[in-house]
Amino acid sequence: MIDIKLLRENPNLIKQALEKRGVDIDIEKILGLEKERRVILREVEDLRSQRNEISSQKGKPIDMEKAKKIKEDLRGKEEQLKVIESGFEALYALIPNLPLDDVPVGEKEADRQVIREWGKIPKFDFEPKDHLEIGKDLDLIDMERAAKISGARFGILKNEAALLEFALVRLALETLLKEGFIPVIPPTLLKPEMMQAMGYVDTGEDRAERYFLEKDNLYLVGTAEQMLGSMHQGEVFDKSELTKRYVGFSSCFREEAGSYGKDTKGIFRVHQFDKVEMFSFTRPDDSQIEHQFLVSLEEKLMQKLGLPYRLVHLCTADMARPSASTYDIEVWIPSQKKYRELMSSSNCTDFQARRLGIKYKEGDKTEFVHTLNATAFAIGRTIVAILENYQQKDGSVAIPKALRKYLGKKYILR
Repeated sequence: MIDIKLLRENPNLIKQALEKRGVDIDIEKILGLEKERRVILREVEDLRSQRNEISSQKGKPIDMEKAKKIKEDLRGKEEQLKVIESGFEALYALIPNLPLDDVPVGEKEADRQVIREWGKIPKFDFEPKDHLEIGKDLDLIDMERAAKISGARFGILKNEAALLEFALVRLALETLLKEGFIPVIPPTLLKPEMMQAMGYVDTGEDRAERYFLEKDNLYLVGTAEQMLGSMHQGEVFDKSELTKRYVGFSSCFREEAGSYGKDTKGIFRVHQFDKVEMFSFTRPDDSQIEHQFLVSLEEKLMQKLGLPYRLVHLCTADMARPSASTYDIEVWIPSQKKYRELMSSSNCTDFQARRLGIKYKEGDKTEFVHTLNATAFAIGRTIVAILENYQQKDGSVAIPKALRKYLGKKYILR
C-alpha cells in the first residue's frame, strides 16, 4: 500500500500517478472515509477511556446509568468504526504503487521503451517448426496425455525436455549462489492475507488469475515471489542484514484468463509451470541500484544460453499493481517471428513491505524496506525458446553450451 501520510498531504501527486497508470479511483472519497475514520476513532478512544475510568473506581459509588450509556455508545461507535474502516480499507487497497519518475508514461505496448537488443536472430535455410511440433517429433512434450489426466492447458515434459528443466535450475543456482543469494524451496500454498499483502488479489481481475482452495482457505502461488516476500512478515531487519537476497524454486499456478490463439497451444502459456525467482529486501536508497543488478543477472543468464533477446522498460499502464518500475526481457520466438516475454524484474519500493510490516532498523530509526523481484528462469518458456532457436535442419536440436555439462550431450536427436 502507499503511505497514508502521502495520501493525506499530497493527494494531487496520487491523482497524477493514477492518471499515468490509467487507473480511475475516487481519491476524494477515500480521503473522506479516512477523515471520518479518524474522527470516530477518537470518539471510540474517548469512550473507552471513560469506561476504563469508571471500572477503576473500586470501592466507590458508580453511576450505573452513566456507565450503561457509555457502554451502549461505545458499542454503537465501534460498529460504526468497523463499517467505515472496512469501506476505507477496500478502496485504499485499490490504489496501485506509484511509478518511479523514469518509467515511460503510456497505456499501449508501443509506449514501452526498448533499452537494448542482444544476440543474433537465427536465420534458417529451412522452414522452422514451432516448439510443439519439435516436442512431438523428439518425444519431449506430451500435451495429449496431460489433457487426459489434467485437462486442457497442461503439459508433460519428457526425456531431454525434463533434463533441460533440471539443467536450467542448476545453471541458475550455480550463477546466483556466487552472488550471495540464499536458496529456498518454499510452500506453494499461501494464506489469503499474505497474497493480499503482496498485492495480487485486490481486484476481481487479479483474483481471476489465482487458484483458490476454498475448503482450506489457501491460494496456490503464481510465483515463488509471493512466498519469498511473505517470509519476513512482521519482522525488523538490522541494517547490516541488507541487502538480503533469495533465490526460490517453485511450481506456479495461474488461470491465464483471457489468453487465446497460439499462446494456448503447447507449453508457452499453461496453468502450471516451474520457475526460478530472485527476491531482494533492500534499504530504500539502494533499491534502484539493486533493480539494475537484478536485471544484469537476468541478462547474464540469457547470454549464457545464447538466446536473442531485448530488454524493455514497461510503461506506466502495463505494470503489475505492486510495481513502481518493471523491466521485461523478451526472447525471440522464431515460429511467431517476434519477441515474447520471458523474464520480468520489478522494484516494488515499500508497497508490499507496508502491508507486510517489514522494516529495518538503523540506529534509533525504523523504516520500511523496499522489495524487488526478478525472474531467473521461467522453465517452460525457456525450453520453448531453446527448442525453437536451436532447431537444426535434420530435426535435431542443439543444446546450448552452458547446459551441455548437465545433459552430457550436444544434441537432442530423433
